[in-house]
Parts: sequence; structure tokens; C-alpha cells
Amino acid sequence: MTELTLLSWNVNGIRAVHRKGFLDWLGEAAPDILCLQETKAEAEQLPWELRQPEGYHAVWNGSRRKKGYSGTGLISRLEPEDVQFGLGVEEFDQEGRTIIAHYPDFTLINCYFPNGGRDHSRVPFKMAFYDAFLALCEELRAAGRAVIFCGDVNTAHNEIDLANPKSNQNTTGFLPEERAWLDRITADGWVDAFRYFYPDLAGQYSWWSMPTKARERNVGWRLDYFFTAPEVIGRVDDAFILPDVMGSDHCPVGITLRV
Repeated sequence: MTELTLLSWNVNGIRAVHRKGFLDWLGEAAPDILCLQETKAEAEQLPWELRQPEGYHAVWNGSRRKKGYSGTGLISRLEPEDVQFGLGVEEFDQEGRTIIAHYPDFTLINCYFPNGGRDHSRVPFKMAFYDAFLALCEELRAAGRAVIFCGDVNTAHNEIDLANPKSNQNTTGFLPEERAWLDRITADGWVDAFRYFYPDLAGQYSWWSMPTKARERNVGWRLDYFFTAPEVIGRVDDAFILPDVMGSDHCPVGITLRV
């Protein structure tokens, strides 16, 4: 039995975080698998030492719809047996939001879920994306895969998951319909790994507004998650948030997994 450390981080621009010492941090943190969201770059735009960090296999999924937007990356010590990009739905796959990596003992889905927009204009797109994403997860489970998904879900599930729930009832990321999707998947058995281990721990956030210096006051939102299928959570030894890791308006979150 081996224990792996899996991390997920919305870097808000991989080239920007690279200039802030990303590779030094990667060497120190030494995760077995690192899932990145909002990379805002195509693979060919990255310097080689970032595109293929030493000791890792890396794949990148950039946005075809708009350059410098969205995008995901997967940096892994273990070479996946197979990698797929997207949900298989053109409408949702133009923005480079999803990487599916198949390993011998599990399937890991790295996803940068859509933001609903300040004017809520993209909430319908976000909700449709959520449904297509869940359908893919259930399809993989039905095929016998041990499914884990992670990333910036762009919704805080419950009041404990953001500092100011009352004043954000009508803000995307905490709308009733967005939260209802998280209610639905947990009712179906999907497990929020952090809350599995720390159901009542407050003040635990992964995103803070930069312009208001909210991070200094820990006025944040928990938008970044690891979810496992119900049959997988028994192999997870811990889940954690790394708020002291700087470089983005998000911080990494992670789990330790036995394989």
C-alpha cells in the first residue's frame, strides 16, 4: 500500500504564478499529483521547465474559445494510463476546463467549473455544465472506475463555507440553485473529503477577494474541493487546505490517498 498526496490549485494564471516561484514551491511541496485550474495558457506558451517540470509528467488543456482564459493542467509523478480532455460535449469543451486521468487504481477528474458571472448571465451554462459533469462521473462509476474529482467548483456549499453567507445569498457561488447541485451530489453519495474529516471546522477557505485584501482578514470562500465516490472515501486518510501558499487568489487544497 502506497500513500499519495494529491493537490488542486486554481493558480489564476500559470505564467503569473511561475514568476512568483511556482517551481520552487512544487519542489518543496512535492505532490504526487497536482491539478491546476485557470491556467490561462496553451502548452506551447509555457517555457519547457514549466511545461514539463523535472520528475513529472504534465498535460495541459487550453481554451480554444478564447486565448488566455480558463484552462487546466495536470502535473503527475505517475504517468496516467490514459488521459482524456473534456466532457465529450462541444459546448462545454471549448474552454479547456476538464482533464480526466486514468490511473491503475483510480480515475482523477480535474475540473475548472464555470463562474456564473456577476450578472448571473452564465448561471444557466454553469448549471448545465454541472449536470453534464455529474453524468460523466456516474458513467465512469458504472464502468467500475474509482472516481475522484477535484478543482474550483465555484460554489460554496453551506454557510460554514464562506465568511459572509447572509450578505451573499444573491451572489453567484452561493445561489440556491448552485448549492442545490452540491446537495444533490452529496445525497447521491459523493463525499466532500474535507467535510468528511472536518464537518464543523469553520473559517476554512480557499479563495479570497484580492482588491479588498480579504485574505489578510480571512474573509473568504471555500470554492475548491476534492470529492470522491462513496466507495473511495475509505482510502482517503486526510484532507486539507493550504492557506499559507501564496501566488494566487486561491490556495491549494489536497488529500492523501492510499493505493
